[in-house]
Amino acid sequence: MTSEPLLPGDPATGPEPAAPAEVVARQRAELERLRELAATTAVVERAKGVLMAVSGCAPDAAHEELLQRAKDGNRSLLEQCWLTLGALPPPSERPAHPASPPASAGAGESVPVGTGDAAEVLEALGRALVRVGSPHELAGCLLDRLAPEVAADAVLLYERLPEDGLALIGHAGVEAALAAQWRHVPPLPGQPALEALRSGRPYWLERPAEDRARYLLIGPPERWLTRAWLPVLEGGTARVALGVLRRRDAPFTPRERELLRAVARLCAGWLRAFDSPRDAGAGDVSRSVQEVFDALPGQAVLLTPLRAASGEVTDYRIAAATPEATDVLGRTGRDLVGRHLLENYPAVAGAPLWRGCLRALETGVPYESEPFAYQDATVPAPVTATYTVRAAPLGEGLVLSWLRYDPGDRQEQRLADVQRLGNLGWANWNLLTGEIAWAAQTYTVLGLRADQPPLPLERLPGLARPEDTRPLARAIAGLVSRGRPLDVPFRTETAAGVRHLRMVAEAVPAPDGTPVEVHGFVQDLTAQRSAELALVESERTMLLQRGTLQAERALAARLQHALLPLPSKPVRLAGLRVEVAYLPAQAGIHVGGDWFSAVELPDCDALFVVGDVAGHGIDSVATMAQLRFTAKGMVSTGSSLTGALARLNQLLLNSRDGRITATMVLARYDPDRRVLAWAQAGHPPPLLVRRGEARFLDRPRGILLGATGAPVYESLELRLEPGDRLLLYTDGLVERPGEGLDAGFARLAEAVRAHGCGESGSLDALLTALLADERRDDVCVLDIRMPLEEVQDAAATPADTDT
Repeated sequence: MTSEPLLPGDPATGPEPAAPAEVVARQRAELERLRELAATTAVVERAKGVLMAVSGCAPDAAHEELLQRAKDGNRSLLEQCWLTLGALPPPSERPAHPASPPASAGAGESVPVGTGDAAEVLEALGRALVRVGSPHELAGCLLDRLAPEVAADAVLLYERLPEDGLALIGHAGVEAALAAQWRHVPPLPGQPALEALRSGRPYWLERPAEDRARYLLIGPPERWLTRAWLPVLEGGTARVALGVLRRRDAPFTPRERELLRAVARLCAGWLRAFDSPRDAGAGDVSRSVQEVFDALPGQAVLLTPLRAASGEVTDYRIAAATPEATDVLGRTGRDLVGRHLLENYPAVAGAPLWRGCLRALETGVPYESEPFAYQDATVPAPVTATYTVRAAPLGEGLVLSWLRYDPGDRQEQRLADVQRLGNLGWANWNLLTGEIAWAAQTYTVLGLRADQPPLPLERLPGLARPEDTRPLARAIAGLVSRGRPLDVPFRTETAAGVRHLRMVAEAVPAPDGTPVEVHGFVQDLTAQRSAELALVESERTMLLQRGTLQAERALAARLQHALLPLPSKPVRLAGLRVEVAYLPAQAGIHVGGDWFSAVELPDCDALFVVGDVAGHGIDSVATMAQLRFTAKGMVSTGSSLTGALARLNQLLLNSRDGRITATMVLARYDPDRRVLAWAQAGHPPPLLVRRGEARFLDRPRGILLGATGAPVYESLELRLEPGDRLLLYTDGLVERPGEGLDAGFARLAEAVRAHGCGESGSLDALLTALLADERRDDVCVLDIRMPLEEVQDAAATPADTDT
């Protein structure tokens, strides 16, 4: 099935939406005239083809021969054509005049048809073509005749499309799957069939290896080793290509080439005789669809698009219709076949339905309309109806199905949709007659079978759970006796489990106020109630978890305070002024694992430690305490800084969890030499402020604790000068969400230059400037300063921040 060209008598843009009936009548008359003309042309072309096959003459000579015979016999041309088609002469009576040269035998070629057995083959083919009714049958006929003559194994017929691609209109010798695969061929380079149509000359593919590399071959290359593609020329142009495929691995002989050229010329007359090669297939499809439609219920039609010369769709012809298909005027079934869509429904032009059909043709995606009202304005008494329409592509046409609604049907459908979407069902009880009516959805809501009789009002409480029975029964009694409206929730047991339902009802009173009828609805609120219960349970769980976490935080905070007592003011250690700050995180409820230690050793040196245990909570605080006391004990008993780090790393690796990690910086200050030796394990570098300039110390090698069993730790030394300031800190001081560490380090250095230079620089002011936003992590800072002049005050005893 395919689009039909717009008939010459149709306007280029189709009828106006309110076209008068007179215009429709004139179009019908013109259509009938053109159909008669097309039928006459088909008979003439078939008769010319017979003469060409029998006598070997050219198309023009065949036409002149028919005119001369009609004149000699005092007959019309149509009568003479029918005589020629109905009485083919036997071979012995074939006219003896010589064969005319072919109309076209390729680019610059003029090859005679030939005599002897080639002419007999063409004559037999011409007789057989008289009974051919479609391009598909033509391909089968050609294969039957050419198989013994040229060793043909398959025949293909391709038509050139307006967009320059190819469409398969007939085939023989190939399976259906392969034909479907190559039904449409895009206009790609290296396609021999398309090249033959463009150039007007045959293409002989006789070298399999070279052809496979040069051309886009249809089907497996190894299946057909040699191929021929010939244009079927009509008046110097070709729209159909004839393909002959062979398994034989040998060139076409001169006789085979001559015969195939003649067969292509012979096919030209028969292809002209068809209304359109693709229209014939469309007719077959239409007949098949009509046979299916005859057995289908519902309203549907098969539409074939009618196109103008520009290719624009201007109307649709009804090619098949179901028996129940009805138009606004009442025509049904096959009475609609052959009519035009705009002829019956002129107001469709330009409407959303028209645009939806065009979109379905272009995209291949079915179109479904919203319900719409249609009124036919071409009849004296306008008829209005409401429809929903679906247009689904079928081949190159459309299957249009529709549903027509009565006003009552629309209301009933809307009510059913409301009940389904709201998960409710209406019910009605007549208290005088005992008549009960329920919607189908009511049975679903109550969990009852649809074949059960509806329940009286007084039996409804029996559906509720025992604890809900009395409230529901009391509310129903008040409704029936006093006409008091009810709105009662209740639960019921069903096969699917407990349902939470709601019943809403009111009474219709008689003139004396006595209730005579009750109507209302029952609604299923199970999903809503389940969500509410789940939310309450989730809130309860969250409160319990929050209480547990707050208790854990309080315990961890007490432990941390006991383990890390903060001095209320700066202290002196080995001639250095030391100030400590610890700020817990403001976000979250866990206690972090940041810690510090500043203590004077037995040899009068000072030990400074800042560390950070990964994680939060009780476990982190416990690990922090273990590291703090172990580090101080090892250094106090003579261990080197790097040795202490190595043993602390082993301690974490052998811990109960085995997955705890920590960072740390260890520093030991010798007051006699004024040298600070330090080592680190994956910790941020200390910041040195000297003479108004701030810089970060280069870090010695050292990986974080608990990461590997073979770490390497190194130490460096720094000579302190009077007025120097050294900051040891944890990463909470420099880290910000979505920001790199380099930006944090730069911000810290800038803040120290602005707020921390000189002896008067305050640690509180520095932290206020740095931590103005919410802190997401704990912050621990050791601020170590060497005074400009050392004061030897006997009253100033060494202090230990651990005590």
